[in-house]
Amino acid sequence: MPSRPRIDNTLLRAVVQAFRWKQQLESGQFATISELAEGETLDRSFVSHMLRLTLLAPDLIEVILDGKQPRTMELQPLMRGLTVDWKRQRCSNVRY
Repeated sequence: MPSRPRIDNTLLRAVVQAFRWKQQLESGQFATISELAEGETLDRSFVSHMLRLTLLAPDLIEVILDGKQPRTMELQPLMRGLTVDWKRQRCSNVRY
């Protein structure tokens, strides 16, 4: 029997925020990450780490949105050590 979806609101909000910031950078609303961080009154390093979430494999983003991410998938490790290799992302975040 499949497990019930469990929305991780912290992780979900972070992914949504990261994509919003990416869009603001791509649209030219902010020219740099530093400018974006200043506009959000946040530390540049924090914004840079959050933006890494936009590099998640599409299927991992989907499981986060659906609340089907593995219990081992947490925001802080994703922000710190996210590889851009989607295959390695999947392996490091356990099966879902």
